[in-house]
Amino acid sequence: MSELRHSASITVAASPEALYDLVSDVTRTGEWSPICQECWWDEGASGRVGDRFTGHNATPERTWETRSQVVAADRGREFAWVVGAGFVRWGFRMAPVPGGTELTESWEFLPAGLAMFAERYGERADEQIALRTRQAHEGIPVTLAAIQRIAETR
Repeated sequence: MSELRHSASITVAASPEALYDLVSDVTRTGEWSPICQECWWDEGASGRVGDRFTGHNATPERTWETRSQVVAADRGREFAWVVGAGFVRWGFRMAPVPGGTELTESWEFLPAGLAMFAERYGERADEQIALRTRQAHEGIPVTLAAIQRIAETR
């Protein structure tokens, strides 16, 4: 099975605060994510730790929605969320570097997610976990490049 944790970074000619403001606006996720087509805040949430949002995802094989909870909201440093009941953690970290900000996107399959896949998919769980892992590994560089393009053309 592929690595269940992955991250990649890109340097963006923008301040850490500007990048935070961009990536923490989950309503813009569809502009850069290859799978998540759109997100919206639930019940008046706005991006603080504990706030929840819903995402609508699509691949050629299927569409589905997820509910996520913000677990890190530190402007200019980190924005992160956990999908479902602790299944997967996604996040962005920002660090100032010469010429802008190093933006790192990270993804990790959590133990509750592995257990949920085992329950939901049975003997096909490893195949499904490998598929989601591959999608994350392939999607992160696409996402980072799109965020860079958006941030640098503001």
